[in-house]
Amino acid sequence: MAWGSFCCFNSLRRFFQRGEMREIDLGAHTIQSHGARVARHHLHDWIILVLLGVIVIVLNVIDPFYRYVGKDMMTDLKYPFKDNTVPTWSVPIYAVLLPILIFLLFYVRRRDVYDLHHGILGLLYAVLITGVITDAIKDATGRPRPDFFWRCFPDGVENFNGPWGDVICHGKNSEVKEGHKSFPSGHASWSFAGLGFLSLYLSGKIKAFDHRGHVAKLCIVLLPLLAASLVAVSRVSDYWHHWQDVFAGGIIGLAVAVFCYLQFFPPPHSDDGWSPYAYFRAREESNTNMNMAHSMSSVQVQAMNNHRPVDQQSRGNGDGFTSLYVDSSPSSTVDQMELGRR
Repeated sequence: MAWGSFCCFNSLRRFFQRGEMREIDLGAHTIQSHGARVARHHLHDWIILVLLGVIVIVLNVIDPFYRYVGKDMMTDLKYPFKDNTVPTWSVPIYAVLLPILIFLLFYVRRRDVYDLHHGILGLLYAVLITGVITDAIKDATGRPRPDFFWRCFPDGVENFNGPWGDVICHGKNSEVKEGHKSFPSGHASWSFAGLGFLSLYLSGKIKAFDHRGHVAKLCIVLLPLLAASLVAVSRVSDYWHHWQDVFAGGIIGLAVAVFCYLQFFPPPHSDDGWSPYAYFRAREESNTNMNMAHSMSSVQVQAMNNHRPVDQQSRGNGDGFTSLYVDSSPSSTVDQMELGRR
């Protein structure tokens, strides 16, 4: 037992002396080994995420505030009623599924379930919190879209016989309802939330702000933001939003993306910005366990060395005479000699 501990200690000592106390293997935390554990640890986060999704659905179902629209206000609301350049159904694809696909590619390379889980969770929180804020403001303000006139009067026949000269629409209810949801832009907010989060994620992974002057990395970081900006511009070109709508939506989405990203990852300019906080906590726990093993081995080896002289002494006293010589003191020897003379 003691000899085994001694061998273990020598192995650890050589390990430390060679400077091989490295970080935990990135492949040591996979979906198979730690996926269920990580999901259970963040179970409450996933429950709240589902509730946010339900709130987004409810906010889209209920009617917005039908703001007063007089005849004089229609001057800025007579833009053509066009189809969307970027369809609504495509927003979750490029703002949610595309970033998740990139997260999966990094997982295949690094095999780090913490990075994959926190990336997906942070992204979903970013887009859903943005969705709740955006839709809540939409319903509360009820600002008419630039094409509101043709939504309200598809045949071009005006009717302002409502109270205080308010508009009385005879268009489709769904189109009139959607016509009161101009501020802020949902396309812009969702785009900047999802693609903004992706931009932060990529900047941390490729170490875009490592002070080495690799400006080419900024092209990768800015590409998602450029895509989000083009989506926002298309909302103005399609006359579905005023410029203030897309500006406010972009600010909301990007701000929420930054807030959610920093909950799971260090700032991209940090030296540790390439991995989530959970990875570094796991690394500290691993190093702590190795230090404890090193200390325990040292104690065992010290205890073994303390018992070794006794064993050697007992093996050296096998002939009996040595034991007598060792146990005898000078005074006892003189007394024996005096007795012999007598």
